[in-house]
Parts: sequence; structure tokens; C-alpha cells
Amino acid sequence: MSIIVNLDVMMARRKVKSKDLAAFVGVTEQNMSLLKSGKIKGVRFSTLDRICTYLNCQPGDILEHRASTEAEALVSDDSSQPSQIETVE
Repeated sequence: MSIIVNLDVMMARRKVKSKDLAAFVGVTEQNMSLLKSGKIKGVRFSTLDRICTYLNCQPGDILEHRASTEAEALVSDDSSQPSQIETVE
């Protein structure tokens, strides 16, 4: 997956325990563990908001996008093709 969850890094920087963050956010410690490991398919904005509030950070400090090699290959293949933009006069 090309979305990387850096929640554990931010928690370490802030010296925050999973148990304390989970209690503040209102999720179980198990769900916090799944979130930290990136084994989730989505996160509610309200949950992300509470996490960022507690850690005093931005969503981009927790979530990162890295292009996969497959996506990079598609982009590099498309860049060699002339664009097909039609103008109307």
C-alpha cells in the first residue's frame, strides 16, 4: 500500500503511551494497535482530529504517501506520450 502510517513515530516523539491515546480518542487499545500498524482500511476524520489534538500535530505528520513502483511505472510511461488536449476556438 502506498499510504504509510507514522503514528508510532509521532507517539514516540511525544512520549505518549497507546493506552493513554486510545482513552483520549475513545477507541480500544486493540484498535489503536491496528491503526499504528497500518492494518486498517480507513480512519474517520473525527478520530484523526482527536489523535492530532492529543499529539499536537498535523495529519501529514501521521499519514504519508509513497508512490508504489507500479504507480511510478505508469507515470513514467505516460510522460513519454504527448498529451491529447483539444482546444476549442
